[in-house]
Amino acid sequence: MAVAIILGVLGIGLLWLFIGALKGREVDRRVIFVFILVAVAAPLLVNITFKFEPTPIVQAVFDEFESLPEGSTVLFSYDFDPAMAPEVQPMANVLTRHALERGHKIIFMCLFATGEGQFNVTDREVIQPEFPDRVNGVDWVNIGYKAGNEGVLNVIVTDFKKMFPTDVNGVPYDSIKIFDKIKSCKDLDLIVSIGGGRPGIKEWVLFVGDPGNVPIATGVAAVVAPQLYPYYPKQLIGLLGGVKGAAEYESHFKKVYPKYADMATPAIFMMGPQTIAHIVIMAFIVIGNLIFFLGRRKEGEEA
Repeated sequence: MAVAIILGVLGIGLLWLFIGALKGREVDRRVIFVFILVAVAAPLLVNITFKFEPTPIVQAVFDEFESLPEGSTVLFSYDFDPAMAPEVQPMANVLTRHALERGHKIIFMCLFATGEGQFNVTDREVIQPEFPDRVNGVDWVNIGYKAGNEGVLNVIVTDFKKMFPTDVNGVPYDSIKIFDKIKSCKDLDLIVSIGGGRPGIKEWVLFVGDPGNVPIATGVAAVVAPQLYPYYPKQLIGLLGGVKGAAEYESHFKKVYPKYADMATPAIFMMGPQTIAHIVIMAFIVIGNLIFFLGRRKEGEEA
């Protein structure tokens, strides 16, 4: 009902602008700004959300987590900063939740110095409140940030200990149980790079995935996703692109695991205003083109 009311009000307003433009009245840009303001603010105020079905490229990531045997080891690399977090932090959270729910062990690291802070968000919002029984060092470990970009990857593809002799708490590598059977990236069952900058997923594919023959999945900002589609499905098993990719994953995860029906779904929440705003923008594009071509037709008739 709320969606119908908002779209109805916006539709009437757009129709009024269209009729006015046909009569020769110019549309003030501030009017357009008001329409976008309403399109974004209204869904936030009344909490409008939509249901999403996973696209094949997102479903592939979900299926990979499902197919891995319990106890598999997955590496999560937080390769992003706070500026990118609104798009990709929801991916990091829901993917971590899925991995822990399936009983997988997780190694957290980052190629961005700011990734350490973003992992703390996941720790605070997912690991500690939802999986308090999982033991640090046994079920998951955070080995933190290491400067060096591609140099880091060139080392850990053959030897973790050389680059990460301890975890972030100073616990020696040999004392961390999760590393008992993990000596390099080649021993991992899956790598997930989350981000969209450099170093990021391309470097993981080039320096680890291809030479180490390790399956890689990713979640990236929407602006980066088109550059990575050629890597799918051979070099990337799947990809979450932007808020929509995260929303698809959240929606499907809740469907498969009903006990998480009340979990936080920031991506689904953000898709409400984004969807309505896109509808308004497309409407303005259509109206603008109609006015342009009708105007040309009128000029031709007058000539």
